[in-house]
Amino acid sequence: MATIERYAAFTDDPAGGNPAGVVRDAADLDDAAMLKIAAEVGYSETAFITADKGAGHYRVRYFSPLAEVPFCGHATVATAVALGPGDHIFTTNAGEVPVTVDQEGRATLTSVPPTIRELPEPTLKALLTALRWEEDDLDPAFPPQVAYAGAHHPVLAARTRQRLAELDYDFEALKGLMLAQDWTTVQLIFRTGPASFDVRDPFPVGGVVEDPATGAAAAALGGYLRALGLVGEEATIELRQGDDLGRPSRITVRLVERDPGVRVSGRAVPMTA
Repeated sequence: MATIERYAAFTDDPAGGNPAGVVRDAADLDDAAMLKIAAEVGYSETAFITADKGAGHYRVRYFSPLAEVPFCGHATVATAVALGPGDHIFTTNAGEVPVTVDQEGRATLTSVPPTIRELPEPTLKALLTALRWEEDDLDPAFPPQVAYAGAHHPVLAARTRQRLAELDYDFEALKGLMLAQDWTTVQLIFRTGPASFDVRDPFPVGGVVEDPATGAAAAALGGYLRALGLVGEEATIELRQGDDLGRPSRITVRLVERDPGVRVSGRAVPMTA
């Protein structure tokens, strides 16, 4: 029987961060079994190590309570910390993701190369309608785009922190739009400083109203900011997420010049069931 470990990622407090399930011995589990376990665990994602290829190289898959997702940052951080300090490589559905864990239990993943693309006007209008936002709620300094660094996330910037705080969206409408567009979460941001943002991530396609910490979206945001020249080629960006949910999360995003991948760092700590 599979052993389920539980970690809170992007925090050093079990009561904060984003909970993730970790199953290290998933080699004999089929898709239905992994989905069933993820649903029973009930976290936004559970990571399954389905093969140990040796020398720190693992095949990892991620399931929400409703479906498999190609890549999940917080469950990657949780899994790497569970494996222990050192250099790991996770083969995910989105590609190979190197992860390093230091002696203090802080993990740093490097995403697949990010991309961005335009968010067509009709799709943007449908997204705003589902979020119950108006066009005037958007910060014009941040063009709406769809960003990718292992999973697809539309990026919308709120003009005010109050707009970000008052998240009250149409769950079924947003879920339907996200399924049709193959979006994993919606990355809602508010700039709090030159290289700092408050962020929120609705996740109805995973059966979760909101993610307290979203590493995949953090990587996508790093790619978005760099591609649009909103930060430098070499930058460290601090994200605050989960505060509005009472599960504070802290995510560090680092961009390195001449390196296409985005580095996402954070701690993870064990939780009780």
